[in-house]
Amino acid sequence: MNATEQLAAWIQESSRIVFFGGAGTSTESGIPDFRSAAGLYQTEQHSPYPPEELLSRHFFDQHADIFYDFYRGKMLHPDAEPNGCHRLLARLEQEGKLQAVITQNIDGLHQKAGSSNVFELHGSIHRNACMDCKQFYTLNDIIQSQDTVPRCTTCGGVIKPDVVLYEEELDQTTLYRSIDALSSADLLLVGGTSLTVYPAAQLITYFQGKHTVLLNATPTAYDRRADLLITEPIGEVMNNVDQILG
Repeated sequence: MNATEQLAAWIQESSRIVFFGGAGTSTESGIPDFRSAAGLYQTEQHSPYPPEELLSRHFFDQHADIFYDFYRGKMLHPDAEPNGCHRLLARLEQEGKLQAVITQNIDGLHQKAGSSNVFELHGSIHRNACMDCKQFYTLNDIIQSQDTVPRCTTCGGVIKPDVVLYEEELDQTTLYRSIDALSSADLLLVGGTSLTVYPAAQLITYFQGKHTVLLNATPTAYDRRADLLITEPIGEVMNNVDQILG
Protein backbone atom coordinates (compact mmCIF):
# COMPACT_ATOMS: atom_id res chain seq x y z
CA MET A 1 0.00 0.00 0.00
CA ASN A 2 1.52 3.33 -1.03
CA ALA A 3 1.14 6.59 0.91
CA THR A 4 -1.85 7.83 -1.09
CA GLU A 5 -3.67 4.52 -0.63
CA GLN A 6 -2.89 4.61 3.09
CA LEU A 7 -4.31 8.12 3.36
CA ALA A 8 -7.46 7.02 1.53
CA ALA A 9 -7.83 4.03 3.87
CA TRP A 10 -7.53 6.18 6.99
CA ILE A 11 -10.08 8.65 5.56
CA GLN A 12 -12.49 5.78 4.92
CA GLU A 13 -12.26 4.53 8.51
CA SER A 14 -12.52 7.99 10.11
CA SER A 15 -15.61 9.98 11.00
CA ARG A 16 -14.21 13.11 12.70
CA ILE A 17 -11.53 14.42 10.33
CA VAL A 18 -9.98 17.86 10.75
CA PHE A 19 -7.82 19.56 8.13
CA PHE A 20 -5.26 22.16 9.19
CA GLY A 21 -3.84 24.03 6.20
CA GLY A 22 -1.55 26.84 5.13
CA ALA A 23 -0.49 28.72 2.01
CA GLY A 24 0.75 25.59 0.23
CA THR A 25 -2.86 24.44 -0.01
CA SER A 26 -3.52 27.11 -2.63
CA THR A 27 -0.30 27.23 -4.65
CA GLU A 28 -1.75 24.81 -7.23
CA SER A 29 -4.57 27.33 -7.64
CA GLY A 30 -2.02 29.94 -8.72
CA ILE A 31 -1.67 31.76 -5.39
CA PRO A 32 1.98 32.05 -4.25
CA ASP A 33 2.89 31.03 -0.73
CA PHE A 34 5.10 33.06 1.59
CA ARG A 35 8.23 31.13 2.54
CA SER A 36 9.15 28.86 -0.38
CA ALA A 37 11.78 29.80 -2.97
CA ALA A 38 9.03 31.26 -5.19
CA GLY A 39 7.06 32.75 -2.31
CA LEU A 40 6.28 36.37 -1.52
CA TYR A 41 8.98 36.68 1.15
CA GLN A 42 11.65 35.72 -1.38
CA THR A 43 10.38 37.59 -4.45
CA GLU A 44 9.89 40.82 -2.46
CA GLN A 45 13.37 40.92 -0.92
CA HIS A 46 14.41 43.91 -3.01
CA SER A 47 11.43 46.02 -1.98
CA PRO A 48 12.19 49.04 0.26
CA TYR A 49 10.02 47.34 2.90
CA PRO A 50 10.13 43.63 3.80
CA PRO A 51 6.75 41.85 3.58
CA GLU A 52 6.63 41.42 7.36
CA GLU A 53 6.77 45.21 7.64
CA LEU A 54 4.26 45.84 4.87
CA LEU A 55 1.81 43.44 6.50
CA SER A 56 2.06 44.84 10.02
CA ARG A 57 -0.66 46.83 11.78
CA HIS A 58 1.57 49.81 12.52
CA PHE A 59 2.53 50.02 8.83
CA PHE A 60 -1.13 49.91 7.78
CA ASP A 61 -1.94 52.72 10.19
CA GLN A 62 0.97 54.87 9.02
CA HIS A 63 1.21 54.01 5.31
CA ALA A 64 -2.15 52.65 4.17
CA ASP A 65 -1.40 53.73 0.59
CA ILE A 66 1.77 51.59 0.36
CA PHE A 67 0.02 48.72 2.14
CA TYR A 68 -2.84 48.73 -0.37
CA ASP A 69 -0.47 48.90 -3.32
CA PHE A 70 1.22 45.71 -2.10
CA TYR A 71 -2.04 44.08 -0.97
CA ARG A 72 -3.86 44.63 -4.26
CA GLY A 73 -0.86 43.67 -6.37
CA LYS A 74 0.37 40.61 -4.50
CA MET A 75 -2.34 39.20 -2.23
CA LEU A 76 -5.60 39.43 -4.16
CA HIS A 77 -6.34 36.62 -6.61
CA PRO A 78 -10.07 36.92 -7.32
CA ASP A 79 -9.97 34.57 -10.31
CA ALA A 80 -8.27 31.67 -8.48
CA GLU A 81 -10.21 28.40 -8.47
CA PRO A 82 -10.19 25.57 -5.91
CA ASN A 83 -7.88 22.65 -6.58
CA GLY A 84 -8.14 18.96 -5.74
CA CYS A 85 -7.44 19.53 -2.06
CA HIS A 86 -10.24 22.07 -1.60
CA ARG A 87 -12.67 19.89 -3.57
CA LEU A 88 -11.97 16.67 -1.64
CA LEU A 89 -12.33 18.42 1.71
CA ALA A 90 -15.68 19.86 0.62
CA ARG A 91 -16.81 16.38 -0.42
CA LEU A 92 -15.74 14.88 2.91
CA GLU A 93 -17.67 17.55 4.80
CA GLN A 94 -20.79 16.87 2.72
CA GLU A 95 -20.43 13.17 3.51
CA GLY A 96 -20.25 13.94 7.23
CA LYS A 97 -16.69 12.69 7.65
CA LEU A 98 -14.85 16.01 8.00
CA GLN A 99 -15.89 18.24 10.87
CA ALA A 100 -13.72 21.30 10.25
CA VAL A 101 -11.20 23.02 8.01
CA ILE A 102 -8.80 25.19 9.98
CA THR A 103 -6.92 27.45 7.61
CA GLN A 104 -4.21 30.08 7.79
CA ASN A 105 -5.25 31.22 4.30
CA ILE A 106 -7.30 34.31 3.57
CA ASP A 107 -8.33 33.44 -0.02
CA GLY A 108 -11.75 31.87 0.61
CA LEU A 109 -11.09 28.92 -1.73
CA HIS A 110 -12.38 26.36 0.77
CA GLN A 111 -15.76 28.07 0.78
CA LYS A 112 -15.65 28.46 -3.00
CA ALA A 113 -15.21 24.67 -3.25
CA GLY A 114 -18.25 24.10 -1.03
CA SER A 115 -16.92 23.81 2.52
CA SER A 116 -18.97 25.61 5.14
CA ASN A 117 -17.32 24.76 8.48
CA VAL A 118 -14.14 26.76 7.86
CA PHE A 119 -12.22 28.43 10.67
CA GLU A 120 -10.15 31.24 9.14
CA LEU A 121 -7.37 31.92 11.64
CA HIS A 122 -5.99 34.88 9.71
CA GLY A 123 -9.26 36.32 8.40
CA SER A 124 -10.44 36.73 4.81
CA ILE A 125 -9.97 39.07 1.85
CA HIS A 126 -13.71 38.72 1.25
CA ARG A 127 -14.62 40.67 4.40
CA ASN A 128 -13.75 44.35 4.70
CA ALA A 129 -15.07 47.06 6.99
CA CYS A 130 -14.84 50.78 7.61
CA MET A 131 -12.64 51.38 10.64
CA ASP A 132 -14.96 54.15 11.83
CA CYS A 133 -18.58 53.16 11.22
CA LYS A 134 -17.99 49.40 10.60
CA GLN A 135 -19.87 49.42 7.26
CA PHE A 136 -19.20 46.10 5.46
CA TYR A 137 -17.56 45.94 2.03
CA THR A 138 -16.93 43.03 -0.34
CA LEU A 139 -13.74 42.06 -2.14
CA ASN A 140 -15.20 43.53 -5.34
CA ASP A 141 -15.70 46.84 -3.55
CA ILE A 142 -11.98 46.92 -2.74
CA ILE A 143 -10.91 45.90 -6.24
CA GLN A 144 -13.21 48.37 -7.98
CA SER A 145 -12.44 51.32 -5.71
CA GLN A 146 -10.77 54.16 -7.60
CA ASP A 147 -9.06 55.38 -4.43
CA THR A 148 -5.54 54.28 -3.54
CA VAL A 149 -6.85 53.74 -0.01
CA PRO A 150 -10.49 52.58 -0.18
CA ARG A 151 -12.78 54.89 1.72
CA CYS A 152 -16.20 54.31 3.23
CA THR A 153 -19.01 55.67 1.06
CA THR A 154 -21.02 56.41 4.20
CA CYS A 155 -18.59 58.26 6.47
CA GLY A 156 -15.32 58.52 4.54
CA GLY A 157 -13.37 56.35 6.96
CA VAL A 158 -10.54 54.05 5.88
CA ILE A 159 -11.66 50.54 4.91
CA LYS A 160 -9.53 47.73 6.39
CA PRO A 161 -9.53 44.13 5.16
CA ASP A 162 -10.55 41.58 7.79
CA VAL A 163 -7.12 39.95 7.68
CA VAL A 164 -4.91 39.48 10.72
CA LEU A 165 -1.80 41.61 10.33
CA TYR A 166 1.43 41.24 12.25
CA GLU A 167 0.97 42.73 15.75
CA GLU A 168 -2.74 41.84 15.76
CA GLU A 169 -4.26 39.03 17.83
CA LEU A 170 -6.15 36.10 16.36
CA ASP A 171 -9.91 36.04 16.87
CA GLN A 172 -10.51 34.23 20.15
CA THR A 173 -13.77 32.59 19.07
CA THR A 174 -12.10 31.14 15.99
CA LEU A 175 -9.23 29.85 18.15
CA TYR A 176 -11.55 28.17 20.65
CA ARG A 177 -13.64 26.55 17.93
CA SER A 178 -10.46 25.26 16.27
CA ILE A 179 -9.19 23.80 19.54
CA ASP A 180 -12.54 22.12 20.16
CA ALA A 181 -12.53 20.52 16.69
CA LEU A 182 -8.94 19.32 17.01
CA SER A 183 -9.51 17.91 20.47
CA SER A 184 -12.34 15.68 19.28
CA ALA A 185 -10.89 14.63 15.90
CA ASP A 186 -9.88 11.06 15.06
CA LEU A 187 -7.77 11.94 11.97
CA LEU A 188 -5.70 15.09 11.47
CA LEU A 189 -4.63 16.15 8.00
CA VAL A 190 -2.00 18.89 7.97
CA GLY A 191 -1.34 20.36 4.55
CA GLY A 192 0.70 23.06 2.84
CA THR A 193 2.13 24.68 5.96
CA SER A 194 5.64 25.11 7.31
CA LEU A 195 4.20 25.13 10.86
CA THR A 196 6.35 28.12 11.76
CA VAL A 197 3.66 30.79 12.21
CA TYR A 198 2.56 31.02 15.84
CA PRO A 199 0.24 30.82 17.62
CA ALA A 200 -1.58 29.09 14.76
CA ALA A 201 0.94 26.25 14.34
CA GLN A 202 0.72 25.37 18.02
CA LEU A 203 -2.95 24.46 17.64
CA ILE A 204 -2.22 20.99 16.23
CA THR A 205 -0.82 19.94 19.63
CA TYR A 206 -4.44 19.73 20.79
CA PHE A 207 -5.02 16.72 18.52
CA GLN A 208 -5.14 13.47 20.49
CA GLY A 209 -6.70 11.21 17.87
CA LYS A 210 -5.51 8.16 16.00
CA HIS A 211 -3.48 9.33 12.98
CA THR A 212 -1.70 12.49 11.81
CA VAL A 213 -0.93 12.89 8.10
CA LEU A 214 1.44 15.66 7.02
CA LEU A 215 1.27 16.75 3.38
CA ASN A 216 3.98 19.32 2.74
CA ALA A 217 6.60 19.82 0.05
CA THR A 218 9.38 20.71 2.49
CA PRO A 219 10.38 19.31 5.92
CA THR A 220 8.83 20.72 9.08
CA ALA A 221 9.65 20.45 12.76
CA TYR A 222 6.54 18.29 13.15
CA ASP A 223 7.62 15.56 10.69
CA ARG A 224 8.79 13.12 13.36
CA ARG A 225 5.38 13.24 15.05
CA ALA A 226 3.41 12.43 11.91
CA ASP A 227 2.24 8.89 11.14
CA LEU A 228 2.44 9.53 7.40
CA LEU A 229 4.49 12.04 5.38
CA ILE A 230 3.57 12.97 1.80
CA THR A 231 5.68 15.49 -0.14
CA GLU A 232 3.95 15.40 -3.54
CA PRO A 233 1.73 18.38 -4.54
CA ILE A 234 -1.25 18.36 -2.21
CA GLY A 235 -3.90 19.05 -4.87
CA GLU A 236 -2.62 16.18 -6.99
CA VAL A 237 -2.51 13.83 -4.00
CA MET A 238 -6.05 14.72 -2.95
CA ASN A 239 -7.29 14.22 -6.52
CA ASN A 240 -5.83 10.72 -6.41
CA VAL A 241 -7.41 10.06 -3.02
CA ASP A 242 -10.75 11.26 -4.39
CA GLN A 243 -10.49 8.71 -7.21
CA ILE A 244 -9.58 5.90 -4.81
CA LEU A 245 -12.58 6.71 -2.62
CA GLY A 246 -14.77 6.51 -5.73
